[in-house]
Amino acid sequence: MRFKDLSGLKRPEPQKIMLATLPQDITMSHYARAKAFKINELVRTIHADSFEWYGFTLAAEDNPELILDIGLPKNDQNLLDYTTIGPQRIAEFQESLPDDTLINGWIHSHGALNYRHFSHTDEKNHLAVLDFIDARLRRPVAKKEVVIQDLVLLEKDRFAKEDLARGSVSIIADGPITAARIMETVYGSFCYSIVIGDEGWHEQEIIFKERGILSGHTMTDSIKADIILVDTGRSLTQFDIQVLADEVEEKIQPNTDPPPEIIERM
Repeated sequence: MRFKDLSGLKRPEPQKIMLATLPQDITMSHYARAKAFKINELVRTIHADSFEWYGFTLAAEDNPELILDIGLPKNDQNLLDYTTIGPQRIAEFQESLPDDTLINGWIHSHGALNYRHFSHTDEKNHLAVLDFIDARLRRPVAKKEVVIQDLVLLEKDRFAKEDLARGSVSIIADGPITAARIMETVYGSFCYSIVIGDEGWHEQEIIFKERGILSGHTMTDSIKADIILVDTGRSLTQFDIQVLADEVEEKIQPNTDPPPEIIERM
């Protein structure tokens, strides 16, 4: 057979069987949404100005896709247009959570800035947070064929040492095999990313990671996502607001005179 154009020669795609799906929308309780914007309001009230801040979205371990609450770790530094939180703070916050509560994403505020989308720094943070929370959100999402060139099939106790020198991978079975297909488990995880502003606007994405258990092949992707609000029966009470006000006062660290190295990074 002749091909006029070699681009017509394509390897067949490895077989992939889907086992589960990762979320395509962000489900969030009314309580969590109200709490996020209340933090913005309290920052302005307590610290007399609008500052950026970082927080985490929280879920129950038995329903990791639903945001039930907003967690506010201690921020290292909060400016009008910049904020930082170090790995130690994140680890401390995670260790403080109950065993049945997990982080399923992160949320931050651009405050009064008219910058209504994710920044380049935010995009880097997406992957950093996903790596941090990946272990508890990971699940089998597919079986995918591992294509091996020069696969050699051998029968137990019926091959010589020289047979092992052939091919790139050898499978030794307890009976004769004429054909084999290797299917690896692909694990998937996700991370919600939400940015909000003082005027009530919000934008959100879901970041995904898939990794083959044998090949180690890793793929990341992201999509814009809608927020679907869910009524869990919990509302933001006056007592909740007072507790939150104490947290904002303690954990938000305004700095109106940042050092030069911070200014250069902004």
